[in-house]
Amino acid sequence: MNPTRNPLDSRAVAALRAGASSTRLQAALAVGTHPDPGIVDVLVERCAVEPDFFVRDMLTWALTRLPQDVTLPRLRAELRSERTQARIQALHSLSKLGNKDAYPWIVRSLLRDLDDEVARTAWRAAVVLVPQGQERALAGDLAAQLGRGDRNVQLSLSRALVGLGEAAVPALEAGMASADPEVQAHARATVLLLRDPDAGFDVAVEEAKRVVALGVDWVREDDVQVEAPRFTADDFMAAEETEGRAC
Repeated sequence: MNPTRNPLDSRAVAALRAGASSTRLQAALAVGTHPDPGIVDVLVERCAVEPDFFVRDMLTWALTRLPQDVTLPRLRAELRSERTQARIQALHSLSKLGNKDAYPWIVRSLLRDLDDEVARTAWRAAVVLVPQGQERALAGDLAAQLGRGDRNVQLSLSRALVGLGEAAVPALEAGMASADPEVQAHARATVLLLRDPDAGFDVAVEEAKRVVALGVDWVREDDVQVEAPRFTADDFMAAEETEGRAC
């Protein structure tokens, strides 16, 4: 902590570490309302350990109120943290900042993070931050993980691929040709969601598994030429909250 921090800042820092979540929430709101670049380290450190979702979200908002030349280097360093929540919250904050310069920091390692929750957050952030013209390459990186994890992990991956729209089609076609029936089914279920974003994931998975079991080739290239909407960070967060989980 900066020893020259003024008394008001010192009180704010103490409040951010208070025992009551309501106090921490009010402190994060106050810090964001009157942003001081000198408090960036404290905000990032609190993101890594804060147990309350609403406080974490307010901390992220406070970070977005600071100059990006201050926040981006600090968040980049946090992506290498050994603490899972630190990586997750740094990714979430980067997606909220929306600066596409952060995209390479994510795709080089975090898309395949061994922790499912980190990977899920990285997928969402990458779709939000991917520069124009790199969508197909990102789709290939994401599709290489088709079949990974449980239902929630697979749902997050499908949402990320759907967020890339038509750019995801070649990678999904390759997935449908896989010899692994789990990969095949996941790819086909994602195609169903591309064709009908309002379709339920569980229904799409069951239909895809049935088709894989029957060995029916029911998806032609013309069927998957879609124009799916690009998702924002807020869209992804709303979807995750619907599933009962938040970053």
